[in-house]
Amino acid sequence: MKIGNTELKGFCSLAPMAGVTDRAFREICLSYGASCVYTEMVSSKGLTMRDRKSDMLMTLTPGESPALVQLFGCEPQAMALAAKKAESTGCIAIDINMGCPAPKVSGHGGGSALMKDPELAARIVDAVANAVDIPVTCKIRSGWDDGSVNAPELAVMLENAGAAVITVHGRTRKQMYAPPVNYDVIKAVKEKVKVPVIGNGDVTDTVSAEHMYRYTGCDHIMMGRGALGAPWKFEQINAYFERGEILPDPPVEKKMSVMIEHISHLCEYKGDYIGMREARKHAGWYIKGMRGAASFRREIGALETMDQLRALAESVIKTAEE
Repeated sequence: MKIGNTELKGFCSLAPMAGVTDRAFREICLSYGASCVYTEMVSSKGLTMRDRKSDMLMTLTPGESPALVQLFGCEPQAMALAAKKAESTGCIAIDINMGCPAPKVSGHGGGSALMKDPELAARIVDAVANAVDIPVTCKIRSGWDDGSVNAPELAVMLENAGAAVITVHGRTRKQMYAPPVNYDVIKAVKEKVKVPVIGNGDVTDTVSAEHMYRYTGCDHIMMGRGALGAPWKFEQINAYFERGEILPDPPVEKKMSVMIEHISHLCEYKGDYIGMREARKHAGWYIKGMRGAASFRREIGALETMDQLRALAESVIKTAEE
């Protein structure tokens, strides 16, 4: 699939996730075959007010390519100004968030709240598309609630306004992240628009990726929570779609090696104090499902140094071998 002039390698992209898809995680996922990555959500209002945190969230480095900057907001002019600023990062496209269910975003008219105002959503896409020279993409949900599933109709409006790619998370805002995923609405969007459609929602492995792709007819797949503590899943999905090969999960020793590499970069980029505190959630994801995982969680909650992390990894490996 292409986004503008960029041909994506691979079959699955990394979804934008607040507090997760920072530089270190984007890099490790790209190294394992993610076709492209997205920044965490960046506030258009924050960018226009020169908020330092917003600037940092959209900072990209040469090792993070191809990457998209994801913006959220509900004011067309502010979104256009923010997009012009984001374009200077070297991203391949500007993604507009129309799916975030968090009250602090949707409660102020951004994210999934735009599903309730299709005309405003289209005006935002039009304003952003006319402000930048790179493609504009959109990430939507199936609707606000079960009584207002309008993704197919909204997708047509967004396409007409200038959207080059549309990602559909097959849940309503009311569902948040609860099952089930509505594959039929993703399929309906694909049938309605001519631009590429990316399917999103509960893609966690090769089986779910194939189901998403075959059932909906989508052009590409996006994985979010399924990649937490398991960036090698992109490599597994690619191997399956390219060669029909089912790659096994890496051995525990390899998983711990990936964890240490990931978190060492996290500390390098953010400093040990912030890095190690953010490392705690990642370490919990990396050991999920492993033998003795429950007993290691208290140790994870007290992590403060890389030496402690390495000692934890050795204990996890030893326990798995017993």
